[in-house]
Amino acid sequence: MNKSNVSLKQLVEEFNLTVTYASTDYANISLIVEEVMRPGLQLTGFYNHFEPLRLQVIGNAEATYLRAQEHSKITEMFEKLFSQKIPALIFARNIEPMPECLEMAQKYDITVLRCAESTSYVVSSLITFLKNALAPCIGRHGVLVEVYGEGLLLTGESGIGKSEAAVELLKRGHRLIADDAVEIRKVADNSLLGIAPPLIRNYIEIRGIGVINVAKLFGMAAIKRETTINLVINIVPWSSDLIFDRLGLENQYMDLLGVKVPALTIPVKPGRNLAVILEVAAMNNRQKKMGYNAAAEFTEQINRHFDENNGQSF
Repeated sequence: MNKSNVSLKQLVEEFNLTVTYASTDYANISLIVEEVMRPGLQLTGFYNHFEPLRLQVIGNAEATYLRAQEHSKITEMFEKLFSQKIPALIFARNIEPMPECLEMAQKYDITVLRCAESTSYVVSSLITFLKNALAPCIGRHGVLVEVYGEGLLLTGESGIGKSEAAVELLKRGHRLIADDAVEIRKVADNSLLGIAPPLIRNYIEIRGIGVINVAKLFGMAAIKRETTINLVINIVPWSSDLIFDRLGLENQYMDLLGVKVPALTIPVKPGRNLAVILEVAAMNNRQKKMGYNAAAEFTEQINRHFDENNGQSF
């Protein structure tokens, strides 16, 4: 599992923040915690349970409180805050940083940033961005596609036909997220996000043809940057020796980063239309999430028939 971090410079570019003062190590600062804090209590001197690794955001309430204080008091407040060696301080709503703030920022070499957005929007957006960027991450060999809104992770040995099935799905109006390698991030206790590594994003390899650019060949509607992984489908060669669940009553799961994801094993052989099967699997998985299980309904119907006919053949 990879340990993620986000550079402060990347965050500034992502949110179009204005750099009011850049510390000498600005280009090397990394953010390693997803929480963002408004230092209201800290400005009053309360530093119990303070996490210095968090980004700090000052909004209207904090700025109004600061402006009501004397020069020496404001200087003392910022000195205490910056002495904690926080990664950066952000002023929301285009609030102009106080001279005392910039003075202490230079003394303790702390980056000061500004943005035009409201404080609540900045805080929530930063937390969402950092939560996704810093989430536990693993890489898996496979193809990730979105079919009818369901994220399908196709796994199986090389050459089994995963990429070819993905191309057929693209022709049917579905979308590609990643081919060959998938980055999987745990963004919540029960939710996984699949992303394509930047180096291979939008590309797919078809044996005998080579690498193609899906966005240019099929259009921008055929690609997506990321999607939730709802179903894992393991594609295996057809074999008469293997036993498969004919009804679909048996619930299978794959454990990824501690999250149990529904899983299916689909055998393939010449003549089977894998793209159609994947579409049906996606729709069936969606129905199950909505509370309808065709296999359970069918089994109940069969059992009821036998009960009513005392075991007679139908």
